Amino acid sequence: MAVKEAFSEWIQQLQATICTALEQQDGKALFREDRWQRAEGGGGLSKIMSHGKVFEKAGVNTSQVHGILPDSLARTLEAKDSRFFACGISLVLHPLSPMVPTVHANYRYFELYDSSGALSDFWFGGGSDLTPFYLFEEDGVHFHQTLKSVCDRFSGQWYPRFKKQCEEYFVNRHRANEMRGIGGIFYDYLRPESGISCETLLEFSRSAGGTFLESYLPILEKRKRLPYGDQQRFWQEIRRGRYVEFNLIHDRGTLFGLKTGGRTESILMSLPPRARWEYDDAPDPGSEEARLLQYLKPRDWVFHSQAIPKSI
Repeated sequence: MAVKEAFSEWIQQLQATICTALEQQDGKALFREDRWQRAEGGGGLSKIMSHGKVFEKAGVNTSQVHGILPDSLARTLEAKDSRFFACGISLVLHPLSPMVPTVHANYRYFELYDSSGALSDFWFGGGSDLTPFYLFEEDGVHFHQTLKSVCDRFSGQWYPRFKKQCEEYFVNRHRANEMRGIGGIFYDYLRPESGISCETLLEFSRSAGGTFLESYLPILEKRKRLPYGDQQRFWQEIRRGRYVEFNLIHDRGTLFGLKTGGRTESILMSLPPRARWEYDDAPDPGSEEARLLQYLKPRDWVFHSQAIPKSI
């Protein structure tokens, strides 16, 4: 089976597995399915949950699209050949409780073809990152350790490399280079290299995506019943505003989807249902909200744990 068929089959299976698990966690809301077609070629399946007991909004989308790259995007990618195929799974979960982190994951595969239709280039991309509103240090350790474990099965160099790329990518540079969360892993343009075959990269993507529930559900189960009030919801909405800013200003996936004629509703499913912008807002010194900001920068989660008291 060709890589693009194998990857497409896998993302559909993973979508079903994740959605079933999230419905069980929520216990109230179910995913709405929205299958769409792209006029220029291909389509996808968006699955959206809203107004749940646990999830205020959750989206798990898959797509397989093909066609001609717009000139502006071809220049961005420095692509000499403009015919492309892309497939991937993308999810963003916005829990109702501010004690539970927002989480994002995306795994994708991309091919370029020359004028004769022959494959001229291909690469893998993906990763997962965590965006808490209130910081529980053990949650960050668990999330990063899970990602490190899957990376280490393939290369001891990948976790530090992909962690650094995540910290450099998910940054609001217009906000004094503030990270949008506490990171995870991120990789793009990953091609076969010395000792690493295409088949290995495919298996790595499957393994990394397959550990999403392992990395996130234990955190969700620990935090979803913690009490909170209006103050915590206010702070959650402030931080969600930062999430919106990154996705609309800096995110390459959003740009690619919109410029290639993807379905706007599916592309923007990553945005939270409620967010807030207050002029020059800053948390009170010494508060739990201020404590979070100390962690929105590169940090060694796995190998070194600072003796900072747990939140709340």
